Amino acid sequence: MIANQEEKLRLYAQLLVHVGMNVQPKQRVYIRAMVEAAEFVHLVVEEAYKAGSEDVKVSYGDDRLAQLNLQYRPQEAFESVPQYVVDERMDYAKDGAAQLALISSSPENLKDADPDKVSAMMRANGNAFREYMRMMQSDQFAWTVAAYPSKAWAKLVFPDLSEEEAVDKLLDLMLYTVRANEQDPVKAWQDHNHTLHLKADYLNKKAYKALKYSAPGTDLTIGLPEGHIWCGASSVSAAGVEFMANMPTEEVFTVPHQDQVNGTVRNSLPLSYGGNIIDNFSLTFKDGKVVDYHAEVGHDILKGLLESDENAVQLGEVALVPHDSPISNSQTLFYNTLFDENASCHLALGSAYPFCLEGGKEMSDAELDAAGLNQSITHEDFMIGNAEMNISGITAEGHEEPIFINGNWAF
Repeated sequence: MIANQEEKLRLYAQLLVHVGMNVQPKQRVYIRAMVEAAEFVHLVVEEAYKAGSEDVKVSYGDDRLAQLNLQYRPQEAFESVPQYVVDERMDYAKDGAAQLALISSSPENLKDADPDKVSAMMRANGNAFREYMRMMQSDQFAWTVAAYPSKAWAKLVFPDLSEEEAVDKLLDLMLYTVRANEQDPVKAWQDHNHTLHLKADYLNKKAYKALKYSAPGTDLTIGLPEGHIWCGASSVSAAGVEFMANMPTEEVFTVPHQDQVNGTVRNSLPLSYGGNIIDNFSLTFKDGKVVDYHAEVGHDILKGLLESDENAVQLGEVALVPHDSPISNSQTLFYNTLFDENASCHLALGSAYPFCLEGGKEMSDAELDAAGLNQSITHEDFMIGNAEMNISGITAEGHEEPIFINGNWAF
């Protein structure tokens, strides 16, 4: 095992460059990160250049500036995104640049902000980057979402520790979840990738027509479109480069049929959305759409999410994660979807991934819609799995077969 944290951070940077984005010689790289992660970003940039990149662009954000903007700027300032901001990211995307989103913000960073302004900002970003999202969800370029702790985030997760101790503990946990503490992290990821693909292969051979969920507060049936593909861990970009979209990742996932979701589902972990927490909520679906919802925490924020556009009330992803998984076993609530979704089975409101359908990457929007794939400006995962969840696959003949029993794989 690797004991030195400086060495683990270097290995983490190497993992993001060589396993996550899998940067190729002369390929451009575009990184989005927060200023608190600057020191680690320097390591990533250096590794990208060592891998042969000739252009590494870093776009920094600042949590405190975001708070001040939402406090003092008028509502109309959040209803659009400057074109030059969109053009910069799209320039790299259209050139096939590898992309890294490094999450650091506290999940409660905007908890005191005007919810109408937050909703307007989220809608504006969704509309402005619609084409970018479409390219990303079709794997037109290699992309990776990872994380690095901020002080505020670490204190939220470990409120009883000092700021420095909290950051160190959260960072250690993050490095553990991405296997940076292994003697050979790249080999560890190769083995993990193989395991997830075996699960996906099993489900693809079964070709279930629907999934049935049962847990306290959950009684839900999700239809699956014809030709759906279960994916796990690595993906392949349009240039034929294998990459890891999420680090960490424990999920095997596919697309639901947008019109074939019926029943009620209850969350099992808090959802961080727009700098706010949504918790203790339930969604009731009829013919694919949310027709009723309740939330004890963040009701107005949930309302804003569901009203992002007309298709935000439909599902775009169904993901299976065993309750007995490294992040779940850490017994740590990260208050962040990247981590919490990999501790729990989850669903996503909003857009579907075209690569989870046979021929989907080459389909037009109209063809994807006809195949049953939802399209939206948002894609928000929310966690529903727990130790009491049972999931069955429904065959073409109508038989039920166990997929999950008491929160874990049945096969």
